[in-house]
Amino acid sequence: MFSNFKVTYICVTLKLLNMQKEIKHTFYFSQTPEEVWEYLTNPELMAQWLMPSDFKPLVGHHFRFTNPNNTFVVCEVLEVKPFTHLSYVWKNDWAVTKTPYTSKVSWTLTSIEGGTELFLVHSGFEVFKNLTDHNGGWMFLCNKLVELLKATK
Repeated sequence: MFSNFKVTYICVTLKLLNMQKEIKHTFYFSQTPEEVWEYLTNPELMAQWLMPSDFKPLVGHHFRFTNPNNTFVVCEVLEVKPFTHLSYVWKNDWAVTKTPYTSKVSWTLTSIEGGTELFLVHSGFEVFKNLTDHNGGWMFLCNKLVELLKATK
């Protein structure tokens, strides 16, 4: 399935309707779920594609991501199912619209022939501008993840 590519991804089903209030992306990697999981849960690896953080994959752990402009996203781990599912609260006080909000980020990893399917859902947006701007941010950041994982195989 991935014979010509070390990592490949396809963005499917991006729904940006006002009523949706969520971002959805699916990525495909030639790495195992365990390898992809490391990039979602190891703070050193997360800092390479997402943001620096004090993340720990422990339910109830409070952590924060530090943006390049030294603002923060305050989070709390909600679910951890090693190598298959991770979710956390995403509290953004510096939102684009200057409207603070709390949302949820969920990652689901599925082992497939030839690698891993990674499904991202960021839900709970009340302001459409925050949704559209975060969608662009996730595409930028996840493309960095794709490039990092390409280099590992």
